[in-house]
Amino acid sequence: MKFLLIRFSPVGDIVLASPLIRSLRKQFPEATIHFLTDDSCRSAVEFNPSIDKLHVLAHSPELMIEELKSEEYDHIIDLQANDKSALVARSLHKKPFSVRRHSFRKKLLTSFKINLLPREHVVEQYFKAVESLDVKIDTVGLEYFIADSEETKKNDIPASHYAGYIACAIGAEYNTKKWPLHKWKEFCAQLDHPIILLGSREDAAAGKEIASADDIKIYNACGKFSLNEMADLTRKAKLVVCNENDSMQIAAAYKRPIVSIWGN
Repeated sequence: MKFLLIRFSPVGDIVLASPLIRSLRKQFPEATIHFLTDDSCRSAVEFNPSIDKLHVLAHSPELMIEELKSEEYDHIIDLQANDKSALVARSLHKKPFSVRRHSFRKKLLTSFKINLLPREHVVEQYFKAVESLDVKIDTVGLEYFIADSEETKKNDIPASHYAGYIACAIGAEYNTKKWPLHKWKEFCAQLDHPIILLGSREDAAAGKEIASADDIKIYNACGKFSLNEMADLTRKAKLVVCNENDSMQIAAAYKRPIVSIWGN
């Protein structure tokens, strides 16, 4: 039996797929499991031991589809459920197991505050997509894997943070999901503990402004580390404070205490 799972982005939703990947491996130990994602998200799955082969959609979708055709999959599990993932399934002439997006209900909630969304976690929605395969969810939770070579070293952070730190992940996909800059700055100034600010290069300027409140206590790591290096810094944190972003799911995978800020 051969599976292809599709989830292009974002990283957090790929992390939420880890229980399904693990359960497929446990319940179909002889199966071959492949995963298709975007190049920008490959780090989130490339070291998962339950995945036999990673396919990365980069420059040429046409070439990728031709490569996938040669694999002759028995089952396609579409966890993205958008036009791009549907095109892949159609091109492979397979009817996929697809997650329900509930787009109209989400629009009702965000625009009119009418909540008709099902009371299901995203992980549960993923498993519901393959319920006809009778794949059982376990209680292990989320997982995130990195290579030893991508672990951060002690001297990658200031000596003042060696004994422990709070990780503050300040970025988010949309501005409506970001805690205001002046709030982060006020919050970090009040904390009596070393802080590492995590984020992408786009967050570097905001991180610099926040760190200006106390540039010894607050280390601005935004844009300085790769995704997996940031994941390792998250794993080593005493506490993770974050917007609704990828760090939230990564912190959950590492069983870190989390304070998540939902500004929307």
